Amino acid sequence: MNWMRGGRTLAISGLAFVGLGNPAAFAAEAAKFDTGNTAWVLTASALVLFMTLPGLALFYGGLVRARNLLSVLMHCFVICCVVSLLWAVFGYSAAFGGGGAFIGSLDKAFLAGLGAKRVPGDIPEIVFFMFQLTFAIITPALIVGAFPERVKFPFVVLFSALWLTLVYIPVTHWVWGDGWLAQLGTIDFAGGIVVHTTAGVSALIAAMVIGRRRGFPHSMVPPHSPGLTMAGAGMLWVGWFGFNGGSALAADASAGGAIVATHLAASAAALTWIAAEWIKVGKPTSIGIVTGCVAGLATITPASGFVGPIGGIAIGIAAGLVCFFATNYVKQRLHIDDSLDVFAVHGVGGMLGSILVSIFALPVLGGIGLAPGMTFTTQLAAQLAGVAVVAIWSTVVTYGLLRLCDALVGLRVSAEEESDGLDLSSHGERAYEHN
Repeated sequence: MNWMRGGRTLAISGLAFVGLGNPAAFAAEAAKFDTGNTAWVLTASALVLFMTLPGLALFYGGLVRARNLLSVLMHCFVICCVVSLLWAVFGYSAAFGGGGAFIGSLDKAFLAGLGAKRVPGDIPEIVFFMFQLTFAIITPALIVGAFPERVKFPFVVLFSALWLTLVYIPVTHWVWGDGWLAQLGTIDFAGGIVVHTTAGVSALIAAMVIGRRRGFPHSMVPPHSPGLTMAGAGMLWVGWFGFNGGSALAADASAGGAIVATHLAASAAALTWIAAEWIKVGKPTSIGIVTGCVAGLATITPASGFVGPIGGIAIGIAAGLVCFFATNYVKQRLHIDDSLDVFAVHGVGGMLGSILVSIFALPVLGGIGLAPGMTFTTQLAAQLAGVAVVAIWSTVVTYGLLRLCDALVGLRVSAEEESDGLDLSSHGERAYEHN
């Protein structure tokens, strides 16, 4: 499928609708790299990595107790290192190499021959590899927010490697690698399904299997450093311009439109969240405004390149309301200790945005229009199918991986180690020394 805007093929999270697995698409590209587009995607890659290190690490780190701060930072760092190597060895090839409907090939294992190749948009494929690597890093890193303060470090390493291989890579191929969901018509501009649905649903399953922290929910202490969390959220907001804007694969109006929609959605969601919080608890909080902001960013992600400013604001308002109530429902009604609200913010937000794109991509609402041959009904059906299939796949595989990891290395630290804090018990260090 090709969407044309201003004479340019619109890319879906770095993968144009012409399809990376189609040799004819490469042959049709101009022989010369576009230095402007290449520079923008390189910049976007740096911004997306900045979202994980240090953005997400600080955002999560400020929300836990002081004696667990270093452990959260370690989780984000080690995931970055492990995923980077796996993505280079086989992950990129399995996701974007030529292959069937369900998985790619290993033709590009160890990045074979990428230096001289191009992807649609006239950027070197090695640059596209790096851009997609930063997405592969942040997705399993999001999941660690479901189980901080109580898990073994070897579990985090093993689970993240297996989850990348069996959940993230196949889903990436299905949606962005010209796989079966792409052929069905499912669209995802920058990761509402590939990133946020997979991570959010997996986080919920992990929280349920691993169990609650000691004292949850009655004797839990507040976040130890809302200031760190606000700083991390600011980094995420800025980095998200690369996450969504870079997914256009070009320094053009499509990238600009995605960034504008992203910014407006984050602003609308943050204000909506604190308004709901103000009504419910009597005060707007710093944690509330940044959580609402991130909910808006996650929700606009799959739609950012397809909707206009009106759509961005509307999706942001919906994100603020729906994710706010989802957060309260998961913890207060279901009593699931998804500690940092990964499912309610990223999972619910990603699924919501993936569905709402069917509405707000319509030209009458300021969008660029649905995919060729798709009506509102068929597009909505394709989005619902994509969300449902990926949620089910993430649930089943994640549950199996958790049981496997439990048998191999164990999931939880002892009650004594949890009481001491993971910084000291797992890493022999403290984030803060009190003299």
